[in-house]
Amino acid sequence: RPVRLYVAGEIAGYDVKAADDLLLLEKEATERKRAQVATTQPPVFDLAHEPVEQIASRAREVVELVTAAAPEDLEQVRWQVAEGLDAEVSSRSLFLWRKDEFKTTLNEAILPWLNEAMAQGVVSDRRLFSPYRQGIVIRDLADGDEVLNTDPQLLRDLGDLQSDLEDFLRGDLNHSIRFRKAVMDMLGPLMMPNLTLNQEASQARRQAAMDAVEPVYTQIKKGEIVVRQGERVGEEQQRRLQALVASQRESFLPMKSGGVFAVGLLILVGLSLSGREPRGRSVGLQDAVFLGSVLLVFGVLAKVLEAVSRPLAQGLVFANLDPSLVAYMLPVAGAVGVAALFFPTSLCLFVAMLAAFLCGQLAGGGLELVLFYFLTSMFGVFFIKRAQNRLQLVGCLAPLLGTQLASWAGVAMLGGLPLAEMGFGAGASMLGGMLALMTVLAVSPIAEHVFGYTSRFKLMELMNLEQPLLRELMVNAPGTYHHSLIVANMVESGARSIGANPLLAKVAALYHDIGKLKNPHYFIENQFGQANKHDKLAPSMSALVLISHAKKGVELAHEHKLGPEIIDVIQQHHGTSLMSYFYRKALEQAEQKGGEMVREEDYRYPGPKPQTKEAGLILLADAVEASSRTLVDPTPSRLKGHIQKIIRAIYNEGQLDDSELTLKDLNLLGDAFMRVMAGMFHHRIEYPGGEKAEQEGTVSSQPLYPMHQ
Repeated sequence: RPVRLYVAGEIAGYDVKAADDLLLLEKEATERKRAQVATTQPPVFDLAHEPVEQIASRAREVVELVTAAAPEDLEQVRWQVAEGLDAEVSSRSLFLWRKDEFKTTLNEAILPWLNEAMAQGVVSDRRLFSPYRQGIVIRDLADGDEVLNTDPQLLRDLGDLQSDLEDFLRGDLNHSIRFRKAVMDMLGPLMMPNLTLNQEASQARRQAAMDAVEPVYTQIKKGEIVVRQGERVGEEQQRRLQALVASQRESFLPMKSGGVFAVGLLILVGLSLSGREPRGRSVGLQDAVFLGSVLLVFGVLAKVLEAVSRPLAQGLVFANLDPSLVAYMLPVAGAVGVAALFFPTSLCLFVAMLAAFLCGQLAGGGLELVLFYFLTSMFGVFFIKRAQNRLQLVGCLAPLLGTQLASWAGVAMLGGLPLAEMGFGAGASMLGGMLALMTVLAVSPIAEHVFGYTSRFKLMELMNLEQPLLRELMVNAPGTYHHSLIVANMVESGARSIGANPLLAKVAALYHDIGKLKNPHYFIENQFGQANKHDKLAPSMSALVLISHAKKGVELAHEHKLGPEIIDVIQQHHGTSLMSYFYRKALEQAEQKGGEMVREEDYRYPGPKPQTKEAGLILLADAVEASSRTLVDPTPSRLKGHIQKIIRAIYNEGQLDDSELTLKDLNLLGDAFMRVMAGMFHHRIEYPGGEKAEQEGTVSSQPLYPMHQ
């Protein structure tokens, strides 16, 4: 079986044995050995000869300067020499420097002694040698020769050099105090060390010595028990387990292979099922804020769960429980499920991947946890997309728990977990599934209220004909109500044929003309044979009344909180189309009366043009249904030709340019509208003795496209 890596502090669930002989690198022991070698490596000191030459040269220059000076210039020379030596020079010393005896002694005795004394090396301070009890390497810069000095404390420093020079002057040369002081006044300030530490060379040699040290290994024999079942793992055992895991040879593992197959199959099935969804609306700034908030909240929850997982696991009755299994309780599928109520499937799958990676990392899990989060979220999206109301959403619990369990089984086999932990993990995943469903039920109403979203549940509620707005429309504008019902059936059929959202299209069609509630009798479908109020109005006034119904509809939709999708359809369902009847009437009156020129813009709806497929097909269905009332004897062939004519006219006018409807979509919509309209205008037999309804199929002679008055 594959070796499981237990970290320090965990309880081993089984005996872990070494499958083969293994050499374990002891990093700490190796580093200690290398550090010991580095401390015993002697440093390199460079021995230079230039300082001795510089001292002799400077001393001779001082003597030449003093002896060449005139008696009256001696005081000035004394100050000049003092500045050069950076030391006080007495007149007595200057007087002695001028004597031939001093010059001879300096050149023949003192400087040769100094050269010999500094040949072994002089440092600035002997205390520099204190850390190097093992000795130092003296490298002669002149010829590159190196000498190991095992007792560097015997070497001179500047203090020793000055003291030895005084002893030489007093003992060997037997000079007076005045002479000795004159020598020290000149050479003391000029003395400098010629033995200096070479840091770069010393470090390079230490590093080379450390690199030459052989690593320290500990041998683990085949069959040796590294950690026993029930034993708390220590740091040393953790290192051994890490070595065993790293040394595992690749082999065929049936459990792991089965997990890979199960996870791959679940991903393929989920992507196939979740892909059967029409494209939704585009994502805006508000949507980004909402999705970012959801991810932030669940990211924080994942981090909190990771922090409490260990004490929570230790507090449970399960023995030897792996704390990482607690993370499988996090309902990430619920977070993605909330997004599935409002966004298209493609975006939800992207959110699922992002949430799985984010929460998996913050919860301290590995690949198995990330895969589990993604699989359960993906299937959660599919199940929630199929639910049409909140009761059906509750009914998703059983399949959701099934996929939670299947996903857990796949990742558990992939990770090679023991059976005991697989049992607890299954329970944790089932709990996570229930929490996911509760998250969707709890968060969706909040999202609808705060962000103004319209879920399918809300659309199903709005489709109820007992809604206050629809009941008011049925009572005060029955013609418009009947027209809206027919348009709703038409757009539902059309949406299914072109891959749009049939539920959104149907609900929006029911409410697209609610603005007519403000002045219902100004619209011909609500006049029922009464006098047409527009006969007494100027064409411009009639146009204003008709145009206002879109604006008033938007106001009513905001008042009743119908949602942004339906509000957009109400605003766009006429696009920028021209009210041709009143425009032509205005032109005729202007020609007869010679009035002001009529502007076409005054007789167009303000728009905007339809921005979605749903808004575009509602515009088409609205125009087709309204204009079809003018048909006399609407046979199937006449009806089909009429529908094609209306769709072609709207397309040529450019009203569908922004709706993403293609020519193929328009052909499919024509067929879908034809099926609904054919059922509405089907022929009935004439009963014996009954009067033929001559009015059937006849209405006002006023042209109704693109607006039914």
